[in-house]
Amino acid sequence: MKIYKFGGASISGLERIKSTANIIQGAAQEKLIIVISAMGKTTNALEKVAEAFFQGKKTEALDLFNQIKDNHLTLLKYLTVTQWLPAEMQLKQFFTEVEWMIHDKPVRNYDYYYDQIVCCGELLSSTLVTYYLKEQQCKATWLDARDLLRTDDTFRNANVDWTRSEQMIQQTVGPLFEEYDIVITQGFIGSTDENESTTLGREGSDYTAAIFANILQGESVTIWKDVDAVMSADPKKYPDASILSSLSFTEVIEMAYYGAQVIHPKTIKPLQNKNIPLQVKSFLDPSLPGTLISQHASKQLPPIIVHKENQVLIQFKTKDFSFMEGEPIQHLHGLFTAHRISPNCTQNTAISLWCSFDHHAERIEALAADAAQFFDVEMEKNLSLLTIRHYKEESIESLTKGKTILLEQKTQQTIQLLMR
Repeated sequence: MKIYKFGGASISGLERIKSTANIIQGAAQEKLIIVISAMGKTTNALEKVAEAFFQGKKTEALDLFNQIKDNHLTLLKYLTVTQWLPAEMQLKQFFTEVEWMIHDKPVRNYDYYYDQIVCCGELLSSTLVTYYLKEQQCKATWLDARDLLRTDDTFRNANVDWTRSEQMIQQTVGPLFEEYDIVITQGFIGSTDENESTTLGREGSDYTAAIFANILQGESVTIWKDVDAVMSADPKKYPDASILSSLSFTEVIEMAYYGAQVIHPKTIKPLQNKNIPLQVKSFLDPSLPGTLISQHASKQLPPIIVHKENQVLIQFKTKDFSFMEGEPIQHLHGLFTAHRISPNCTQNTAISLWCSFDHHAERIEALAADAAQFFDVEMEKNLSLLTIRHYKEESIESLTKGKTILLEQKTQQTIQLLMR
């Protein structure tokens, strides 16, 4: 059994859905689990729906959602003939879930409503792919990942209940392969014991694929992307970025930890624990070898660059000039946990802690307000964080030219530079 994960770009329109189906049909001799992300920019569009709803703009939220509905229904007309009616009925069930919520008034926090609305994207896209494959006479079936992946209620970044999820996946998925060759489900989403939808964090579909592979003893996981392979940097920002043909699990988890967008940070552990190889391949040209990620050590790697924009630097300084060790720093870390935010880079002085965060405005402002009760707090926004693994001095000089370095962390293999 192999697990394929297709991202939003691979199903962003009619021709790409057909190309994705060709890749799936090309592996027809295998038993496949297909994990599907939301189509194209659908997640971003659904985020706007959630924001409008939470701000009390019901009409705007419904108008935005109608655009998403129309887009999916139009695609369905071009993808199906004999399968059109059951597919339309399934899509309309998901439309109704969201519309009922929009007609209500928000009484819980934003993250809860975000998950209930945004999870619709994966449900819609996986429905389109499933019924197109059925139209092509494939032995394919569809499963709702919310019935399989149990999580806690940490909305927008839910933690998987592995014991419950393992029971449900093994009981449900395994028997289906007696009748079907292809089982299609959704990435990124799960549900609580109360059947409230949850999401696993942005780009969480990679993690979903790894969970299924781990629980079902998958032969391999392949993530299909719109790049030739894993690159040493974002080629849109760094045209000289090179292809990394093979990487170790250790190297990839380090890259993910520092913010590389190729693989979701939680993806590697479930695969490494069962020694399941991960491939990153191009859906634009499936003949390319891509990148193989496995237990084998990476060798002779070039500098690997991770560049994060929209950073905010916060200085927490003790008000009474007491040392920033022991109780003060423990209190700060408690605040980070409470506000569900983690620093990307930190540096201590005797009485201060400097931290760089992704600028999630609402969480940052709440954190700063709470911390100001105990610390002097200073903040600077619109910064960038440059991380280079396997750095060379000349690469540091060229990448920081004309920048002011506010914070630096350096080890033998990795350097981080927060810059203005």
